[in-house]
Amino acid sequence: MRIVAWNIRAGGGVRADGIGDQLRAWRPDIVALSEFRGTPPSQRLAANLSDLGLVHQRSTADPNALAANRLLVAARWPLRLRSLRKAPQDPGRWLAVNVVAPASFMVGAMHAPNRVTGRKYPYLDAVRALTENWRGGPAVLAGDTNSGRIGIDEESPAFNRREDGWIASLEAAGWADAFRQKHSDRPAYSWYSPNGGNGFRLDQAFVNAALISRIRDVRYEWGRSAHDDRRDALSDHAALIVDLR
Repeated sequence: MRIVAWNIRAGGGVRADGIGDQLRAWRPDIVALSEFRGTPPSQRLAANLSDLGLVHQRSTADPNALAANRLLVAARWPLRLRSLRKAPQDPGRWLAVNVVAPASFMVGAMHAPNRVTGRKYPYLDAVRALTENWRGGPAVLAGDTNSGRIGIDEESPAFNRREDGWIASLEAAGWADAFRQKHSDRPAYSWYSPNGGNGFRLDQAFVNAALISRIRDVRYEWGRSAHDDRRDALSDHAALIVDLR
């Protein structure tokens, strides 16, 4: 089973068809997209995912704010919305679904706000509270957290103790950073600053104890365009690909 979590940047825009082609090449079973929108390019991408067999879809796109960055989860199996009392309350940036597959589990799609919004730390605190004493069965939380570990997930100083401590707190609660579970402290970056060109690992998947043994492979891949060989031709973020047994 393959999960692809990807921040597609501003709804995809003119890149939407290329994003769809790249997802087709990755052959996912479940897709969690950040910065999905209610705009025509995003909706066309959702239709393309349906053509790939990911016909079960849930989105937080707002019909009254089509250009707002939201989330989409699409899967080969039915998706049931899951209401969690301690979940982040930030509109559109959290989406929890039960994937009704042969071995069912929960996917929590995340897109943490930036610091400047003032909403980032309440969001992270809610995710942390959710993971503590979890009794909800197998689960994975995946997406763009705008966070990382100091000195490990950054080419230049960017993360602070609160963000570093948030990841440590999830691990202490039994939620493994799937990439680090497979690759220890190996450098990997999912976003590069447009000015300095420094890399940062902003996108993660956290897997609880019930799923850890099912992790087969975790990696980052940049979308490739047939017409543009730039690393960020399809998005300024790399996709996070998680393969489960």
